[in-house]
Amino acid sequence: MGNCLGTTKKSAAEIAPSELMKPAPVIKLYGHPDSFATSHVRLALSYKPVTLQFVPSDAQENPTIMYRNDVVTGSVEEILRYLDAKFPDPPVSAAGSVWGWCGEKTPAVVWVVMLQHRSMGWHLERMEKWAADMEARGGNARGDPSMGSPRMEVKKFAKSYSQLQQVLLEHAQMEEKVMFQILESADRGLCKSANEDHARDLPIMNGIKEEIKIIGVMNAGSPDYQEALGRLLSRLKKLKENCKQHFEAEERELLPLMEATDLNKVQHEKVLQQSLDAMRETHSHLFRFFMEGLCPQDGMHYFGLIKRYCDNVRASLMLHMTVEQ
Repeated sequence: MGNCLGTTKKSAAEIAPSELMKPAPVIKLYGHPDSFATSHVRLALSYKPVTLQFVPSDAQENPTIMYRNDVVTGSVEEILRYLDAKFPDPPVSAAGSVWGWCGEKTPAVVWVVMLQHRSMGWHLERMEKWAADMEARGGNARGDPSMGSPRMEVKKFAKSYSQLQQVLLEHAQMEEKVMFQILESADRGLCKSANEDHARDLPIMNGIKEEIKIIGVMNAGSPDYQEALGRLLSRLKKLKENCKQHFEAEERELLPLMEATDLNKVQHEKVLQQSLDAMRETHSHLFRFFMEGLCPQDGMHYFGLIKRYCDNVRASLMLHMTVEQ
């Protein structure tokens, strides 16, 4: 499901007899259910082709996993390296690489913003491909059986787009209220173009939402229905391209400047906390949707960044939203 969470469904023709008979390896995880470290390991195991048996326990100071005759306890990093050695695909431990100018001294909020760009970009690409598939069928043929009838599929499409729109809006509001304020205080007018991009894309996002509503009440397969699907696809392509250019410009021109601000470590941590607080829905009931747009290593990186600034209850809630069906 999605970019990284869950497993991809195979058709019956793609499943070898050995796959039908071979159960997933079982790993037991012992740890405190509200522990950040335990939560981190549980998230890593959700990406792996294993069956997790979680045993809440206060007996161990660190999370402990048992696999066959192996008993592994220690830091999160040690456990992740063990999991990658036993189950290499997909990797979940730190890659040790950087993105262009990013490195160890890059403020955490910059990493958070860039990872959000990746997730939103992936979801925009997915929505465009989905709309293109609906347009190609024109309501005259069904696609994925799990989508149901054309009208049922439009309702699912509307729900998914609504989730994406909320993440996009919260991300823009976070930048305007937190990050842009810091950069503007250092150099007035620095974020003018980025703010204009946000204002430009809002009518496009609202137009897509209205187009979906119109399609939802039309007769599938009619000429008007086909035309509306074409308009929807065109709007989504425009939004995706605008966001792609906007994200690239921010990462090239604005985000590197966060390192040049006069903020100390404590202030940078406060900025990250404010950024997370400004995106409450993204980090609550939309967190699973958001994490679907990240590959496993990026998902682990993101959770590792934000869990340091969340209380135990909030971190546990986000984990539950991510790994529970």
